Amino acid sequence: MRYFLLGPLRIEGPEAVPAGARLRSLLAFLLLNAGRTVPAGRLVDALYGDEPPVGATNALQSQVSRLRRTLAIEHGPAGYRLAADPDDVDVLRFERLARDGARAREAGDAGRAAVLLREALGLWRGPALVDVADAPFAAAQSARLEELRAAAVEERAEAELALGTDPAELLGWLREAVAAHPLRERLRGQLMRALRRAGRPAEALAEYERARELLAGELGTDPSPELAAVHLSILRGEQSPPPPSSRLPAQLTSFVGRDDELTALIALLGASRLVTLIGTGGTGKTRLALEAAARLPGEVCFVDLTSATGAVSAVRTALGLRDTGPLTGTGTRTGTDTRTGTGTGTGTGTETDADADTPAHTHTPTRTGPSGGDAEASLVTALQDRNLLLVLDNCEQIIEEAALLAHRLLSRCPGLHILATSREALGITGESLRPLGSLDTASAVRLFTDRATAVQPGFTPDGPNSPLLHRICTDLDGLPLAIELAAARLRQLTLSEIASRLDDRFGLLSRGDRTKPARHRTLRAVVEWSWSLLSDREREFAAQLTVFAGGATAEAAALVCGAGPDADDLLASLCDKSLVEAGQGRYRMLETIRAYAAEQLPLSERELTVRAHTAYFLDLAETADPELRSSGQLRWLERLSTEHANLRAALVRSVGVAGSAGSADGADHPRALRLIAALSSFWWLRGLRGDVAPVAADMLRALDGRVPEGFEEEYVLCVLAAGAGGAASGADLARAGRIVAQRDRAFRQPFTAFLWAISAGPSAAAERRPLVAGARPRTGAGHLHLFHSRIEEASRDLSASLGAFRELGERWGTATTLTGLAAVLAAQGDRETALARTGEALALFREIGVWEDIADLHVQRAELLEAMGDLAGGQQERERARTAARRAGVIR
Repeated sequence: MRYFLLGPLRIEGPEAVPAGARLRSLLAFLLLNAGRTVPAGRLVDALYGDEPPVGATNALQSQVSRLRRTLAIEHGPAGYRLAADPDDVDVLRFERLARDGARAREAGDAGRAAVLLREALGLWRGPALVDVADAPFAAAQSARLEELRAAAVEERAEAELALGTDPAELLGWLREAVAAHPLRERLRGQLMRALRRAGRPAEALAEYERARELLAGELGTDPSPELAAVHLSILRGEQSPPPPSSRLPAQLTSFVGRDDELTALIALLGASRLVTLIGTGGTGKTRLALEAAARLPGEVCFVDLTSATGAVSAVRTALGLRDTGPLTGTGTRTGTDTRTGTGTGTGTGTETDADADTPAHTHTPTRTGPSGGDAEASLVTALQDRNLLLVLDNCEQIIEEAALLAHRLLSRCPGLHILATSREALGITGESLRPLGSLDTASAVRLFTDRATAVQPGFTPDGPNSPLLHRICTDLDGLPLAIELAAARLRQLTLSEIASRLDDRFGLLSRGDRTKPARHRTLRAVVEWSWSLLSDREREFAAQLTVFAGGATAEAAALVCGAGPDADDLLASLCDKSLVEAGQGRYRMLETIRAYAAEQLPLSERELTVRAHTAYFLDLAETADPELRSSGQLRWLERLSTEHANLRAALVRSVGVAGSAGSADGADHPRALRLIAALSSFWWLRGLRGDVAPVAADMLRALDGRVPEGFEEEYVLCVLAAGAGGAASGADLARAGRIVAQRDRAFRQPFTAFLWAISAGPSAAAERRPLVAGARPRTGAGHLHLFHSRIEEASRDLSASLGAFRELGERWGTATTLTGLAAVLAAQGDRETALARTGEALALFREIGVWEDIADLHVQRAELLEAMGDLAGGQQERERARTAARRAGVIR
């Protein structure tokens, strides 16, 4: 969550701002100290002032308790602490950015300073702490923050003036700042300097006169020596240093959502002479490069290589270098056109006499353009004594030539820095890579909102728009180009219509800026451009990768796609060309690229690859299942959690859900039932029953009352999975109940009888004989005895199974048995020991991450504490139960 105090109090996240002035004041004070422990006495002073009422400490505890229902507030002997990242609180983020910006300016890094200070000041939406202005602490904190804001404005102005920012961009907010702080002489001097640079010296001198009169009238003093010096330099007609030369295209839209990347890129350019921004099409590489270049001091030149026929000629043209080769005796211009840098002339210098009455053609000497080697040599000559940032955009078009030129220029021109953008690295020594991925959801929402207001004034991201907006930005992978194209569709469509059409994203986002290059006008064109840069084998492999959901390991990709030992090289190449992202041993495609690549896979090839995918993940599930009841439980839980999307996709295809890849025609119900059986333990332990319940319900509908022979146990588990979402019919439940009741041998899956018992209630068969093999029968029997209040028998069986589970190292079974033993101990009157047993179980449940069980256990602990007379402790446990239940998705 993110918290906002610089303006109206606001929380960006699922929780609402608390009602009540005192609660809001408490939240605001904790936010001002986020991540730090605040003593209770200091909180009382902040809320009640120097004379708190009787019972203020108890009132504080009650208020904290109410806040803790929705916010992560920790309590310890030293006081209370709001567990939030300081960068998620706008006040604290502002203070950090302002401090770092001032340090950067003092160190001479005006570009980085300007970036940091712009972001810092952009966080202000109104007066600080305006919604808690009556709180005793508010006045002093507001004054402190306003002083920091004024100082940040001064630092930003100094950085912008050093960068040579257009004075027209400065004058508006500098005038506002001077009006708000008329006695701040540094601000006044900065406004005067900006006016002089704008060619308005008379207005600058008038500002000085106003300052002199104010200082004399308000403070009885004269202007400071610094302000007087600015005044004198204007009187003398001295000019401020000219801003550095810049050949950058002007931008027509605001820069949104890449502030952290911009700061990092500027810092990297200060440390490396060659930096390459790499990423797939539409991530905003060009815009980020332009923003970074605009904020750096010194001369800058932008070179667009999109349609260039040669890197050298494109750079020469961008720099404005003329083609001045040696004189030749030709009658027409040869060599290189000065505007484009490409060969255009074909003259031979031959005199002709086509008609006896026509005089011979005059032989006129002219200049040729330089040859390839001469062109590069003259380019080196032009650059070798200059301090210049060269921005080479879209290098992937001529990647090898761009790399060679960059290497040669950097080797021979010591003052040259290069910022390149490309879909793959240049691959030369000294190159620093800066990958550019998707926007996070919050930044994507801000970008959409900014572009939406341009076509639909008054658009707001709040209220009913919020969930739709988050869904659109997530489904579009946070890809800036896709988000801008979607926002532009608000001219014709509502937000809900845009969200409903995202399945056909290429059709939806088919209208773009007519002034952009053709490959950037539509989403399809952007992806097609990247696709065209691949070899045939890379295209085939990339298309096969689309059967994976949620990414793949190299091993899985090799086996499923049939790539064998070539898989590593193919994956590396696709990563280099920004079609695939790599991280933590996995490879994944953005959904937009995946959707396009899936269209390129022939149906016959897709069917083969889908079958291989299902076989691979069925094998993984059946291998992992027994390991979930061993000491390796956590490791295998983690592996299955990582592959949950792939496992679910394999199940959906095997069930034959309409509309899924490899559905109805490729349905394989025996495989689907095997997957359900193998994954039931995992779903239970990870709290994923609700997620797969609809698929299990589809399976039951497909079976239409039939129980495949030899799959009776799998059918029962399918009914249990569907029942978790309330999707199992009465007939399904009755049919599964008969299977369990008539079972005359142990189930193959040790979980089956236990899950049936706790979901549908104990069966008569379970009373007669154990339906599970191994160590688990004693646990089932113990819980069954507990259900019927047979305490002694329950104690015997649960104690025996506890030892078995401890020996296995199986955490969930151990914890479940401990909860049963705690109930036994409570029934026997030993609540202290029962509480200790639940504490041990709680630690094990937390290791696994089973939040539903954790919520139930907190309720059990609350009942024990309340029975012992500890009502406050019981209340705390119930609050923890609510928090765990919310995390499990059981309550909101």
